[in-house]
Amino acid sequence: MRVVIVTESFPPDVNGVAHCALQTARHLVDRGHHPLVVAPAPAPGSGPDTDAPCPVVRIPSLPLPGYPQVRVALPSRRLAAALVTHRPDVVHLAGPFVLGARGMAAAARLGLPAVAVYQTDLAGYARTYMGAGEAAAWRRIRSVHAAADRTLAPSSAALRDLEEHGVPRVRLWPRGVDTVRFRPDRRDEALRRELAPNGELIVGYVGRLAPEKHVELLAGVCGLDGVRLVVVGDGPSHDRLAEALPGAVFLGRRTGDDLARIFASLDLFTHTGPLETFCQTVQEAMASGVPVVAPATGGPLDLVDHGRTGLLVPPRDADAVRGAVRALAADAARRAAFGTAARARVEGRTWAAVGDRLIGHYGDVLAARRTAVAA
Repeated sequence: MRVVIVTESFPPDVNGVAHCALQTARHLVDRGHHPLVVAPAPAPGSGPDTDAPCPVVRIPSLPLPGYPQVRVALPSRRLAAALVTHRPDVVHLAGPFVLGARGMAAAARLGLPAVAVYQTDLAGYARTYMGAGEAAAWRRIRSVHAAADRTLAPSSAALRDLEEHGVPRVRLWPRGVDTVRFRPDRRDEALRRELAPNGELIVGYVGRLAPEKHVELLAGVCGLDGVRLVVVGDGPSHDRLAEALPGAVFLGRRTGDDLARIFASLDLFTHTGPLETFCQTVQEAMASGVPVVAPATGGPLDLVDHGRTGLLVPPRDADAVRGAVRALAADAARRAAFGTAARARVEGRTWAAVGDRLIGHYGDVLAARRTAVAA
């Protein structure tokens, strides 16, 4: 099968859309298919696509004003040319909004089947960053996804949101996790002594440091006796959070085995963002055998089994976050039981298993197209 993956982000970018697009391309190659990736050009000096498992067509891009880590693709003929040259059986649109919308239009002009993968709560981002525009964002989402043969939602909550806003033909497609890279035996006692020299319980956050993540909700955790907060990631909120989280250790952006070592060395993982359509870092923490505290909204509802693998708390509630962390900090046996159950819960969610489900969705779309033509 020949597939063109049109994605709003791709490594060296570090985010959920980029990671999922990379894993999708890898799996397609592993299964003997022929993907081509079309993505915005990264920031100058980011380096070549050395980790890409397939050819990558880069579209000229500009940084998003106020958030330079995000690149927005400019109009370019390279996208349509890539579709014509690669002759795909299906077009995969990863988090379509700007480049993906153009990819959807080009696929429609060429009569190509398209699968659109919903990954980002753009309406929530509009509300967070602009205080308005949520209705306009949903109109944009609906117009793009309604043109696709199938839309894939990463969680039950995202699926409901899409259906409630009039997006047709939605199916569930969760995300995988690298259970070989993220595993409990990567726990590193030397690293733990470095992060918490007085033997403190280590509570971690991993993700972008941006307003929509509400990492400032962890300020109360910094005040707990015997607790050390470790923050992994970078973004426009870094300086503000460094002031808001006294005593926290900021490790910057980490990836690969280094990140896996940090995850496994935590005693407890916290996530605070209320706009997660899936929340990959929660799943990576669980694969690392670490109990989770997360908001009871969006993607974490599918991932965290409250009272068994972690605790769900009301979103945007700093007191609830602090209370959940304090309760687990005081109960080592409960943390251990949660961590063991968390690892068991995600062991079957490998990227290979999830990738095969994606290929099944492709097959369904192609079969429906053949049936329509025959009719």
